[in-house]
Amino acid sequence: MTKSSKSIYVLSTGGTIAMHRTSQGYAPAPGHLAKSMEKLPELHNPDMPRYVVHEYENPIDSANMTPDHWAQIGDHIQKNYAEYDGFVILHGTDTMAYTASALSFMLENLSKPVVFTGSQLPLFETRNDARENLINAILIAGHYRIPEVCIYFNNKLFRGNRCKKVDASSFAAFASPNFPTLGKVGSDIVMRHHLMRPTPDASLQLQRFHAAEIGALRIFPGISPELLRQCLRQPLQALVLETFGLGNAPDNKMFFDIVKEAVDAGLVIVNCSQCTTAKVKMSEYAAGAALLKAGVVSGGDMTAEAALAKLFYLFSKQLSLAEIKMQLVKDLRGELTI
Repeated sequence: MTKSSKSIYVLSTGGTIAMHRTSQGYAPAPGHLAKSMEKLPELHNPDMPRYVVHEYENPIDSANMTPDHWAQIGDHIQKNYAEYDGFVILHGTDTMAYTASALSFMLENLSKPVVFTGSQLPLFETRNDARENLINAILIAGHYRIPEVCIYFNNKLFRGNRCKKVDASSFAAFASPNFPTLGKVGSDIVMRHHLMRPTPDASLQLQRFHAAEIGALRIFPGISPELLRQCLRQPLQALVLETFGLGNAPDNKMFFDIVKEAVDAGLVIVNCSQCTTAKVKMSEYAAGAALLKAGVVSGGDMTAEAALAKLFYLFSKQLSLAEIKMQLVKDLRGELTI
């Protein structure tokens, strides 16, 4: 890392990191984050990139995030792309993995770092994780060539579409179970550039997500065929089916008949494992092979969050069902191990 005149655009969408204390508990306060950041001496160190902060006038609880909000974040990046060297997105932790996954697909030909971060405790608290997450996210976005959408949390840099929130209270809130970290921060900052996506030559394009009826269903012991039938009814266009182990579902003829009927009617079903660390292999067991025979597409080692975002992306490209299924098993943004 060397001194530079790099500049970073910090977009605060909401989340715990930007909250302050009220008599009713933590709550968002417009302008509070920028004032708090001004008091951090580390951000004024000459080694730090210059930054500007844009705070949403009406901060969003991450539980209320929608594809429209993803597009708003994408718009901010696209409109400011030429003026800044990197972007830091402050976001609530609950749905950060969904938003980071979505932006990894929406931002086509990305050649600059987009680093999501947040915290489990607000920046104003005496003991918090917000300070280190914020400082290091800005530092990394300003001084390293990372053409990816990432999540930085608890001294680790993750590929955004490989992340899951795994802990609701620990500072180690995120993990990347099926892919190594892109970087680690300790006494040294170590980046694994060989794991990163190549820098594209083309210019940035923002692919908005068009309205699509996409859902998710977690299989459980004793799930009734009628419940499954109701879930697979039109106008549903695609479904992330979270199955057991290596991609198994109940060995029940009625279950598979319902799935096949839905696929034959044009529904795209992607099989993702409920296991935190796993890669779907539907041919391994008879219960999984039946899903494969019914026309279900393997999600490989994609997270359910990435699979959902990928479906939104592919349906927005106005592809045929056959093309969508072919693209689902291809690695488009580092979301899938081939």
